[in-house]
Amino acid sequence: MSKARFRLYGLRLLGLFVLSSGAWLTLGGAWLASLGGSLYYLSAGLVTLVVAVLMWRRLVLALWMYLGLALATLAWAIAESGLNFWLLLPRLGLPLGVLSLLLWAQWSAAGSRPDGSARAVMGAGCVVVLLLCGTLLATFPGSNEPKVQHSAARPSGTGTSPGDAGHWRDYGRSKSGSRYLPAEQINVDNVDQLEIAWTYRSGDRADAYPGENKAYSFQATPLKVDDSLYFCSPHNIVIALEAETGRERWRYDPGIDTSGVHMLACRGVSYHESELAGSDLTEEACHQRIITATLDARLIALDARTGKPCPAFGSAGEVSLRDGMGEVKPGYHLVTSPPAIVGDVAVVGGFVLDNMSVGEPPGVVRGYDVHSGRQLWAWDSGRPLEAGSWQPGEPYTRGSPNAWSLFSADESLGLVYLPTGNATPDYYGAHRSAAQDRYASSVVALEADTGAVRWAFQTVHHDLWDYDVASQPVLVDLPVDGGVLPALIQPTKHGEIFLLDRRSGEALAAVEEQPVPMGSVPGERYSPTQPASVGMPSLTPAPLKESDMWGGTLLDQLWCRIAFRELRYEGKFTPPGLDRSLSWPGNNGVMNWGSVSVDESRQLMAVSSSYMPLLVQLLPRDQAPAGEQISFDERGVPVSPQVGTPYAVKTERPFMSPLGVPCNAPPWGRLSVIDLNQREMLWQRPLGTTADVAPLGIAMPGAFAQGGSMITQGGLVFIAAAQDDYLRAFDIDTGRELWKGRLPAGGQATPMSFVSAKTGKQYVVIAAGGHAYLQTTIGDYVVAFSLPDD
Repeated sequence: MSKARFRLYGLRLLGLFVLSSGAWLTLGGAWLASLGGSLYYLSAGLVTLVVAVLMWRRLVLALWMYLGLALATLAWAIAESGLNFWLLLPRLGLPLGVLSLLLWAQWSAAGSRPDGSARAVMGAGCVVVLLLCGTLLATFPGSNEPKVQHSAARPSGTGTSPGDAGHWRDYGRSKSGSRYLPAEQINVDNVDQLEIAWTYRSGDRADAYPGENKAYSFQATPLKVDDSLYFCSPHNIVIALEAETGRERWRYDPGIDTSGVHMLACRGVSYHESELAGSDLTEEACHQRIITATLDARLIALDARTGKPCPAFGSAGEVSLRDGMGEVKPGYHLVTSPPAIVGDVAVVGGFVLDNMSVGEPPGVVRGYDVHSGRQLWAWDSGRPLEAGSWQPGEPYTRGSPNAWSLFSADESLGLVYLPTGNATPDYYGAHRSAAQDRYASSVVALEADTGAVRWAFQTVHHDLWDYDVASQPVLVDLPVDGGVLPALIQPTKHGEIFLLDRRSGEALAAVEEQPVPMGSVPGERYSPTQPASVGMPSLTPAPLKESDMWGGTLLDQLWCRIAFRELRYEGKFTPPGLDRSLSWPGNNGVMNWGSVSVDESRQLMAVSSSYMPLLVQLLPRDQAPAGEQISFDERGVPVSPQVGTPYAVKTERPFMSPLGVPCNAPPWGRLSVIDLNQREMLWQRPLGTTADVAPLGIAMPGAFAQGGSMITQGGLVFIAAAQDDYLRAFDIDTGRELWKGRLPAGGQATPMSFVSAKTGKQYVVIAAGGHAYLQTTIGDYVVAFSLPDD
């Protein structure tokens, strides 16, 4: 093919692209304008169509017109989005690309001796290209290092001993859930030297269960007791490893029934040690035991030394958590979080499948004797107050709020703290009784010995958004006026962080009841106000606007803007309705089960937050799919039946463009540190990138995240959580990323750390098994990092 013919074909292809993009900008722009949106797209589309026509006749004039459009686009983009690189990029990317190709076409057509008009337009075009590129380069965030907003004094090192940092006996290291290790061997000066010490594979992966077709998520945080690590795999296989080498010591497979279970997950196991532990006793005595709860609702006690069931616990080492529950359909009730051990009581809740019906299994929380497995008490969250406390043999309230996440405890107060969910289903609540609403979406303090309610604090009234409290409450002692104030931190899905007195539930940071929109669904009732934690920094995202819509290009950004305009959106408490509405930040939560970590010596709190909008629509029963199971519409969007209500519900997340790009701009995940003494934000930065999930490995900053953080006395915040397969370490004072270690799979778990009593070496350990819903790499790994030997 001759060069001339090649140029001709290239020019015609470019003309067709300009014509088609102009047609979409014009039609889509007219559509957007009819919805009250920006007029830019319609204007830009009309100019682009003229440019396309001129390209077939007079290239120079077409180029001059497109130069004018590019300059107008630059002015509009800066006026609408400011000097924000990620908002400017989709606005300027298409004009920059088309303009560059037009200049190439003009240069090719002009040959070696362009006339005066060609030279002028090419010169002007180069200036505009440089202007567009310069604007993007000038606003490029670079390393995304955060700006420190406030500083907190760093105390001098106090040193640690293996006795202080040699154990991690609870999910959050202690019953307070702080996820803080008082060890500084690994610190800001040497963390960049971390390397893999050992890797272990559990064998619990999809190819080991052919035909099962389940989603996997390896969310466990290992416990460290003596010289062993204990954790559970997605199939509830309990495994003990030698802590320093990763060598398997024993495993126990309970052989769970996964019928009806959509996501296989186990966040961890619990440990109990009797006063006789360490004496000369037989192995059968089980004085050190691992307590685990399973997806098929069993509570199992294992000897921590051998992995054998404790024969005196229940029947052959296990207790059924289905006793007294009534009918439980497959997959409707399961346990994903470890029990809380308070003294000799194991406190266990359970997950109830969302949005299936009004009569789902009870969300009861129960206390069991850790030695015998005997049930000691039950807290029925939906039981009317006038009925008194639950008595053995009485039924539990069906459809009551559950407590599926992680609990905390203050043994000195004798209290266990529960984050609660909603009465089922989530998006319609006219049927809920006052008792079912009373403790929903709350943090509740129970007496660990009796299950009696000491106090409760509700974070959302009559929750219609699935803003259940997913984060473990974190207990911290705050110095106040020369004394110590026992506090509780409760992060929430909608971005508020409540600071409470853990003795009484009273707010220590100001909380206001703020008015929220009322809905119009027939029969539904609405709370006129919702609580806002105005005395603490909020991670609630700013309300979305049309100009906040994103996309890979100007073309799919237009699609997102049209879609946004067609949605009903009135802020984070937009009530669900019969039309499509936008729930922002959505039920994935700003903060989920990963909760927060707290430096106990400095009262600094690390918070991982994620921002994933949700689209919601109630479907009248006669328009909903028949049946009592989750179904999918023609686009693959799930429809949950909400049997027993007038409406099914369609939920779609994330809010994406046709190119598979989020309609809300990055960063989609952030890491922040808050000074609890000053109640001020120290810094905030994007967390992770999209490199492992985006097409062509494009590393957008701040990916969707699921998982928790850990803080060490060495001034470090360790966290994976994001959609790329890395464990990272950040300077807690500045937010600067100091190290990242590649993981063999997604790190959707909370890391832990310990100092070996044998060698004095500090290890950082994380489960790397990915998360099916976040599309991270699925695996079965546990990875330990340490500093190299001298």
